[in-house]
Amino acid sequence: MTVRKETGMLEEWLYFLTTDFDGKGSHWEAMNSFGGNSWILPSMPGPVKAGFGTVVFDGKLLIMGGISVDGGIQSPSADVYQYDARLNRWCSLAKMNVARYDFACTEVKGMIYAIGGYGSDGESLSDAEVYDPERNAWSRIESLRRPRYGCFAFSFGGKLYVMGGRSSFTIGNSKFVDVYSPERHAWCEIKNRGCVMVTAHAVLGKQLVCMEWKSQRMLSIFNPADQSWRKVPVPLAGSSAVGFRFGIADGKLLLFALEDQPGYQTLLYDPDAPPGSEWDTSPLKPSGLCLCTVTIKA
Repeated sequence: MTVRKETGMLEEWLYFLTTDFDGKGSHWEAMNSFGGNSWILPSMPGPVKAGFGTVVFDGKLLIMGGISVDGGIQSPSADVYQYDARLNRWCSLAKMNVARYDFACTEVKGMIYAIGGYGSDGESLSDAEVYDPERNAWSRIESLRRPRYGCFAFSFGGKLYVMGGRSSFTIGNSKFVDVYSPERHAWCEIKNRGCVMVTAHAVLGKQLVCMEWKSQRMLSIFNPADQSWRKVPVPLAGSSAVGFRFGIADGKLLLFALEDQPGYQTLLYDPDAPPGSEWDTSPLKPSGLCLCTVTIKA
């Protein structure tokens, strides 16, 4: 990874976790946002996992927790690994206090948070903790008011938001957004008047973009400033597939289809384009099916 010396601007790269189209293997690959140079990352340390969390911090990729299966036995993990593109290698960081998978995680003001998920006993968790990169240490914070799994997190205005997922099989979908204030070290909740069962999400500027399980051809955009939602239809151009993964490149939203289709092009949504011109297609796409993607500037 290089820096644009002529302008001093950081270069933007997309990192994809992809699976082969036959579903028999997966790997991380990186590509610059112009669709040029690309390479395959070294394999992640440890056993192959699912349900792990990803966070980008300080130009590096963090992979946290997850669950591995060996001989039919499921093993949740507290492991944390970091990939440094400058060195092209992985290293281990301090383990989380709680082994977890299918949890929410994000960065807020230079600190990394892990919230909820499933634990080693298979029960949903209300536990939450925070990682301090300077000390390479995890600390517990106040727990959620109720267990939550399959959720996701994002930051806005120096606060941590946890949305989506479920509280339990009996309670059903969560109808609330949990909000954590690092200054007050406390949680509060607001009514969720938008998406509940979210299949894809991304922070685009100062707004959150979601796609809901029951409405795969519609973007739901949340403005945390006034807690409002609005809907944007997804066109059929590029791909008629149902189901997408989201990516961010140059301040625009990329929609990677979850199905392999001949001639398919990645859909691109530009929130700053004139009305009627928000949608286009992009040549950017991974070599296989996209399991998840992050954007790193370095």
